[in-house]
Amino acid sequence: MVRLTKENARWWLPPFALLAVLFLGAYILLWLPNSFDESAGKIVTIPRGISFRAVVDSLNSSGVLRSTWTFKVAGRLLGLTKSVKVGKYLFKSGVSNTEILNDLAEGRSRMIHSVAVPEGWRMIFVARRFKNELGIDSATFMALCTDSALVRSMGFDANTLEGYLMPETYNFYWQTDEKEIIERMVESFKEFYTDSLWQRQEEVGMNLNQILTLASIVEGESSIDEERPIIAGVYWNRLKKRMRLEADPTVQYVIPDGPRRLVHRDLKYDSPYNTYLNYGLPPGPINNPGKKSILATLYPESHQYLYFVATGVGGHRFSKNFIDHQKAIRIYRRNRREAERAMRLSNGLTNPRR
Repeated sequence: MVRLTKENARWWLPPFALLAVLFLGAYILLWLPNSFDESAGKIVTIPRGISFRAVVDSLNSSGVLRSTWTFKVAGRLLGLTKSVKVGKYLFKSGVSNTEILNDLAEGRSRMIHSVAVPEGWRMIFVARRFKNELGIDSATFMALCTDSALVRSMGFDANTLEGYLMPETYNFYWQTDEKEIIERMVESFKEFYTDSLWQRQEEVGMNLNQILTLASIVEGESSIDEERPIIAGVYWNRLKKRMRLEADPTVQYVIPDGPRRLVHRDLKYDSPYNTYLNYGLPPGPINNPGKKSILATLYPESHQYLYFVATGVGGHRFSKNFIDHQKAIRIYRRNRREAERAMRLSNGLTNPRR
């Protein structure tokens, strides 16, 4: 055992002091808490392609960091200046530089965003929603959806993914890669379209693209679940009789300023999707149908209806012949006029005594 004397004390004190200074410096750089007042925490957005310097600026401007200098040094010491995952982060008060850097490298506190994709939305509307909710590039999303090579690599005999993006609520991180989003939506469709549905598809004598095309028309016609199998049955009946489908949603899909209320000249719009001009199904789906419309198409209600029109007060009126259909149209127009008149009255635009 070495005895500490006056003569050798000067050789022992400097190493102790040096160790203390090193430990204090390491503590300040790596483990000293970054404290702020907000108990709910602070949200920091880390977009794609951001530099470490910009990450530091974003953390600092959000009030997370106690010192930008110590954070930069800590990042270099830990070798984490190039390991930052994209996302929106929620940081709680008291986190150290080390915890923040490890979090950014692993993405542990990234916030998950729920994005609802409604039934019957077109690809372009889906792309816009993900752009608004997740900050993705909608043009890249659309380019991938219309890449026929990519579509076929996913196992679909189609030119685009219109019809194959399953509508439901998805959970993603901020700025998730566009291809990853598309692959998740397609996977959701494949999970739904089980072997029993493939077998039913063969029984009705259509391929997948045709089923989804008809399902997208059914989706475009009604949001009332009870009506979907009836409407599907109408279109099956018309196909069997070699009648034009004359489906308004197919016209809405191609007119430049749609969707809107159709006028007579719209029905003559020149397009292979216009089922007022062309027999059979259009070339592909006109939207992304939901599960209920797909099932209604595969299992349509058996009946003799060939026509239907909106009632004007909710739902549709179905007819077996053209004469009854014309009567239903007159009822619809009367109901629509009465509804429009009631709206004008409620807005004070019409004198009630007239």
